[in-house]
Amino acid sequence: MVNIQTLDPTASPLDYYGWELRRQREAHGLKQGQLGEIIFCTGSLIGQIETTKKVPTRDFSERVDAALGTDGLFSRLIGLVLRSQLPTWFQPYAELEAKATYISTYQAQLVHGLLQTEEYARAVLATGMPDDLEGLVAARVERQRILERELPPLAWVVLDEAVLHRPIGGHEVMRRQLAHLLKFTGRRWMHVQVLPNKAGAHSSLAGSFTAMRFENDPDIVYTEDVISGHMTANPETVKEAALRYARVQAAALSTEESAELIARLMEERYGDRSQPEEQPVA
Repeated sequence: MVNIQTLDPTASPLDYYGWELRRQREAHGLKQGQLGEIIFCTGSLIGQIETTKKVPTRDFSERVDAALGTDGLFSRLIGLVLRSQLPTWFQPYAELEAKATYISTYQAQLVHGLLQTEEYARAVLATGMPDDLEGLVAARVERQRILERELPPLAWVVLDEAVLHRPIGGHEVMRRQLAHLLKFTGRRWMHVQVLPNKAGAHSSLAGSFTAMRFENDPDIVYTEDVISGHMTANPETVKEAALRYARVQAAALSTEESAELIARLMEERYGDRSQPEEQPVA
């Protein structure tokens, strides 16, 4: 007799997704392998997702909806599922980020998560040696969907020039990441500036931070330490962060000059190489 794992659909969004997938598949009289053939994947993958051993993707969800005629059920569920894969301490921030009308951020170490390519994100997230790297990558990519809305938040990103020089994932990954940043040049709702090394001492030497504004809620300032993140709506902190950000922006290159620097570094630092690149070991 086949041992069928029993799921509690109330345990988590992922458990509910797996439970509902099994219920819908069986209601259509399909075995795992049969559904797999319809949506071009293996029956094993269907089984892994039904038993929460594998996190589904948005593409998988859309194909299941089309195959089972579930009227977008799984496409709606996947956002909740992927958000639940984020670290517990980060989930409140992700929920607010999805509601923000204006996001301003200074990043001293890395490209901001909303602007990361999938392969850059994978290299960044791998440094934490997570149990489910692909689930975290999928969750990060899912966050970026707010930029695809008909009315996305207005976002202003200032990157320290050091971010562009740090070869996360290797030269090819960085070349594609910088090319991705250039795609935002000229966008009305996304502005990217670079704080050049020549700026020297500046108002945010203490590190990265993000400020968010909302339609009907107080402004929020978000910072991270080595273990977790911290949010506050304290008016004095919000005011101080706004002042520091204004000074960082003033010291940064214009958006046009920033694009020129990014393009130049993409070619000079991450251009084609005749010799195989060596991966640094931290």
